Amino acid sequence: MAFNRAKFSRSSSTSSSGSLLSKLPLWVLRFLQFVFAITVIGLYAQDLRAADKAGKYSDSKWGYAVAVGVIGAVSSLLLAWPRLTMWGWGWDLVVFILFTALFGLFGNLFIHERAEGLRGVKRMKNAVWIDLINMLLWFVTAIYGMIMFFFFRDGRSLHTGRAAV
Repeated sequence: MAFNRAKFSRSSSTSSSGSLLSKLPLWVLRFLQFVFAITVIGLYAQDLRAADKAGKYSDSKWGYAVAVGVIGAVSSLLLAWPRLTMWGWGWDLVVFILFTALFGLFGNLFIHERAEGLRGVKRMKNAVWIDLINMLLWFVTAIYGMIMFFFFRDGRSLHTGRAAV
């Protein structure tokens, strides 16, 4: 059975911006992305600050984690507007890949570690799972953006504007 695009297209009676209720799931996802990105920043920046205070070397892995958290937080705020989500799904994929690398990097370091009373190791084990949640949230919004882009955009061809795309 073939996919019927006409069945899912907007009717002429609805506005292009949609209703508030249709935007709510996206806003909830973007809010969760923001909260978890801020959590990533907080979890990994603690070690950077401790190393800085002790005058020790700051590992670039932790710097990467904080940078990905900042990119995720800023992107979630910018992409919260539904029209940007339709066109920003490529950036959602980029952030998804960044969080996938972050999960893989720290998962390899800490998932198999035994915490045994070490608060820092326990915190980092929890941070790995927060990275996984972030990765999945960015994957969901990337898929949502692709669906919106390929099935719900009402546009015209690039050069002449005569053909419906």
